[in-house]
Parts: sequence; structure tokens; C-alpha cells
Amino acid sequence: MADRTRPIGETRPLRDRREDTSFGEVLEYVKLYAKQETVGPLRGAGRWIAFGAAAAVAMGLGLMMILLGLLRLVQTELDRLARGSLSWAPYAIVLVITVALLAVTLTRIKKSTLNNEPN
Repeated sequence: MADRTRPIGETRPLRDRREDTSFGEVLEYVKLYAKQETVGPLRGAGRWIAFGAAAAVAMGLGLMMILLGLLRLVQTELDRLARGSLSWAPYAIVLVITVALLAVTLTRIKKSTLNNEPN
């Protein structure tokens, strides 16, 4: 098991290092530590975000096409709703279905797993 009090790559004994440590060295150790703790996790997060964004775009386009097809279906099959004073009804029907799909989607997101790191 590695000694956690020493920076990575440091082989000098701890007491010798304390005697001649300058502000510049401390600053360099802090920079190395910050890079180690931020860059590594961000690399994994970048791929996770890229796959998530690609899936969101694909699903969004697919659902948009399905909802547009549903709108055209309602306008074609329910001819009375597509004309006159009820011409807004097909749009309202599709809007209600869209809101229902959004509600189902939001209830399926598990907030407890959003911040978990992969094993």
C-alpha cells in the first residue's frame, strides 16, 4: 500500500523533504494534486456526456417524428376536428400525449444513480 503523505514519484524520506520544501515546491505539489483529482474524473465524464447527448438527440428526433405522424393521423382520420372551429383539437391531443410522455420520462430518472461512479 502506498504512503498517502508523499506525492507521486517522491522517494525522499518525509522528514528530509520538510526541511527544504519551498513555496514553489508546495505550489507544484498542489497543482499536481489538482490535476490528478480533476482531469482523471473529467475524462470519464466526457465520454458519459457524449453518449448521453447522442442518445438524447436520437431519441428527441425519433419522438418528434412519431408525434408529427400522430398529429397528421389525427388530422386525417378525424376530419371533423381538422376543419372549422375545432381545428386546434388535434394539436391539443398531441400536446397532451407529449406532456404524458415527458412525465413518464421524468419519473424514470433515478436521481440516486446520477452521481455514482462506475465500478
